[in-house]
Order: sequence, then structure tokens, then C-alpha cells
Amino acid sequence: MIKLFSLFIFIGFTAKISAQTAQEFENFSGKLVYSVTITDTSLQKMIPSRQMIVYTNDTLIRIENTTDQLGYQVIIKHLTFNKSYLLLNTPINNYAIQTDYNDGQEIKYPYSYTTKRGKRKILGLKARRLMVSHENFEEPLEFLYLPQYTPKYINTLENFPGLPVLYYISSVDGTYEYRLISIEKTTPNHDLFGVPSDYKRVTFDNFLNEMLQYQQQSEGIEIEHE
Repeated sequence: MIKLFSLFIFIGFTAKISAQTAQEFENFSGKLVYSVTITDTSLQKMIPSRQMIVYTNDTLIRIENTTDQLGYQVIIKHLTFNKSYLLLNTPINNYAIQTDYNDGQEIKYPYSYTTKRGKRKILGLKARRLMVSHENFEEPLEFLYLPQYTPKYINTLENFPGLPVLYYISSVDGTYEYRLISIEKTTPNHDLFGVPSDYKRVTFDNFLNEMLQYQQQSEGIEIEHE
């Protein structure tokens, strides 16, 4: 059974698209692979490490991820049209949940940061350092980023000064470490960025209504129709 409250938190967390900043970045087309590991060692046996895969041609982005609440899901972001889809498989249907945003919409970020001197290497690439604060972090954590690439490929970190390659995300389960383990410059298959024909396109509100009806029927609650 899908937990709708967790789903609401997830969609609010992932489906944000920010406007372009004035900073100049190199175009990147290819594939990024991150390992995702919970930082609490006592939970690592219960919550095994997994991967997050990002494909992009610099204007379209596909993010493949797995969560404990929702299982496997895909986010497709159309930056030119300021639009995103969350693809989910549920017991009643395959859904493409659409969310549109207006240019210039104010976005409140949960992270604040200060820059640090010095560099560190990840995959042979020179990454710069940030000390990042979040209300759920006991103390600031060190993030690493590549200044030549835009942060727009990574959800909720679009206000950072470059592409995060080592970062941490706070969730209901704890804090997860995301570490870049592979970077490949290539031209992804354009079909990766499309919505499959067997997915039902819905708004977030319509999706919630259908899932609530399904839960009520599963629990034997009679639904009144006007």
C-alpha cells in the first residue's frame, strides 16, 4: 500500500525546477551514476546501498531512483518547457504525474552553505568544497561539486555553485550520502526522455484522488457518489 503522506513529501522534494542562473556552465550530455548509502551504520544492513542514475542531453533530464516508500521511480524534466513528470507504478495503474512551474517562481531551499578553500578529487576530477547546513544535520557536512557543470541535474540543489558529486540528503529514514561513482559523456537515446504510452498522465491532485479511492475500497469503506 502506498503511503500518500510519504508520497506527498517525495513529490514536493523532487519535482522542483529552477530558472537558469547567470552563471556560465559547460554543456554536459551523458550519464551520471551515484551510489546512495545511509550514513547511520546501524541501519546499513536494513537499508542496503543503491544507485541513482541521471541521463541528460543538457535540456532533458531523466533520473532513475529507488525509495523505501515508493520503490523504483523515474523523474523526467523538460527544462525548456519548465515541466516535469514523475513516473510511478502502482497496483491500479502506471502514472505519469505532471507538474508545471512558472519562470521566476520563488523556491525556498532547505540548505545553506559556505565555500571552503582547497580541492578534492573524485573520479580524477578536481572538485571544490562546501560546508552545508540543514536543520536535520547535527553539524555542517562537507559537500563536493564540479564548478564547470550546472547543478540543475540534481533535484533540490539547483542553487549550488556547480554539480554536486558528493552530497547528503535528509529523509524520514535518516541522512543519505550521494557519491558520484561514474561519469560518461555520450548522447543518450532520446526515447529515455519520453513518457511511455502505457502510463496515464495525471495532475498531482487527480493522482491523489485516485489513490485515496483505491485505499478506501481496499479497506472496505463505502464511497458515496453525488
